[in-house]
Amino acid sequence: MLRLVSVENGKVQGLPAADPRITSFKGIPFAAPPVGENRWRAPQPAEDWEGVLQAYQFAPVSMQVRQEINDDNIYTREWAVEPDIAMSEDCLYLNVWTPAKHADEKLPVYVWYFGGGLQVGHPAEMEFDGERIARRGIVVVTINYRLNVFGFLCHPEITAEAPEAPANFGNLDQQAATRWVKRNIAAFGGDPDKITIGGQSAGGGSVMSQLTSPQNEGLFQRAIVQSGVFTKLYSDMVMPGLRNSLEEAELEGVQFLSYLGVSSLAEARKLDAVYLRDKAVEYGGFWGTVPDHRFQTGNPFELFLRNERWMVPVMFGHTSSEFFAVPEVNTFEELGKLAEDRFGGDADAFLAICGVPSGNIDEARKKASVSVIEYAIRLLARANSETGAHAPLYYYNFDAEIPGWDQPGTFHSVDLWFFFETLAKCWRPFVGKHYDLARQMCNYWANFIRTGDPNGTDTTGLELPRWEPYTEEPYGMLFADGAEGSLQEPGEMMAFLVEQYFKRHGLGVQQN
Repeated sequence: MLRLVSVENGKVQGLPAADPRITSFKGIPFAAPPVGENRWRAPQPAEDWEGVLQAYQFAPVSMQVRQEINDDNIYTREWAVEPDIAMSEDCLYLNVWTPAKHADEKLPVYVWYFGGGLQVGHPAEMEFDGERIARRGIVVVTINYRLNVFGFLCHPEITAEAPEAPANFGNLDQQAATRWVKRNIAAFGGDPDKITIGGQSAGGGSVMSQLTSPQNEGLFQRAIVQSGVFTKLYSDMVMPGLRNSLEEAELEGVQFLSYLGVSSLAEARKLDAVYLRDKAVEYGGFWGTVPDHRFQTGNPFELFLRNERWMVPVMFGHTSSEFFAVPEVNTFEELGKLAEDRFGGDADAFLAICGVPSGNIDEARKKASVSVIEYAIRLLARANSETGAHAPLYYYNFDAEIPGWDQPGTFHSVDLWFFFETLAKCWRPFVGKHYDLARQMCNYWANFIRTGDPNGTDTTGLELPRWEPYTEEPYGMLFADGAEGSLQEPGEMMAFLVEQYFKRHGLGVQQN
């Protein structure tokens, strides 16, 4: 087994995972500590070290609000089981799980970006254990990156100091970590030309940012976006974590430094990290990805729709209960006005689907309710098919029965337990059918990471149910009591909304 490897900065010692056929390496630096003069700068090269780095435990998580265990909060109840976890501004480290016995095996590689709204989260969360995916012959890498004000502050002084990298330091950390993987993963038995990037929620949104960044040519060969793509529907909601413009974000940065009582970037860089974190929480600003004309040239959803992205196979999916958009109206008159504003001459069709005027307003709002993630995915899938993008797109809907006293439904993020196949770490009373589903999902993910196609053989030796790509026919995979590949036809309202989008906006750019 590969327990000792040499990377660009020195030697690294790993440990056997729970399965001794897998070696885990935790806390490997991929960039210099982003502290002092490196605060609010693009990640800088890591320094060499002497001797052997013992990569035995996770590095401190990035600066963020501490998550307190609270039975009233499903997310802290599910994952925040270590509220006193070490935290530091010095956080640019990654973790590797490898099944390789030798460095020349050229195994496919999965690079994971965690979620948390770009405000919280870390790769040491127990559901992100890479061992089970690694058992499928995959080298798994989970990376840390800067969050909130540390990762996404903008300011005119920052832009003037580094116009080539004026913003999005958290996204640049993800990019730097993935570039580190490309340079170094062969030492762990991985293939630098078979890299898949993946993430969920804001991690999925980060994958969208990396997919549409002009800086990433050849960096990865496939991508997985889980519950991470949104677009406007009834309101002005956009992808969480995305701000409108660098100029607006710079003005907010000026206001924030004034709130801190400092007059320059140099002064702000001298502030204590805990103090800065707490003042940012007190200030209440939002820190996220911004179009900066360098890394991020626009809204990733719109760029993808126009095929201004890297043409690699993509898997998109969502859970069945997350992020439903409901018209914020209280009368039929308001509903009609909304329909007129959004759908013009097709307002009557919209109202007919809502049951107006035969029903009541609550029932009409319910009929108009749709998943904004599913809506965004179906728009992207249709554009991908009709513009001749020539890049396979696979779609799934996670609709498993989730046990527990809280009767949670398929809440946002619950699928993390399944495709990482880490159900045994969860407090929920999962039974055999859940473990079977998790095994299938983990196999589909491993197959996609390996080839760009999720189909193949289950670890039982049987063929997995066929998962066709989403083309002009809306094929997809339903993960419920088991895996069921079939046409995943949209509901009547969803089909109407997608059709209206293309009537009003047209399709993406035709590929030559």
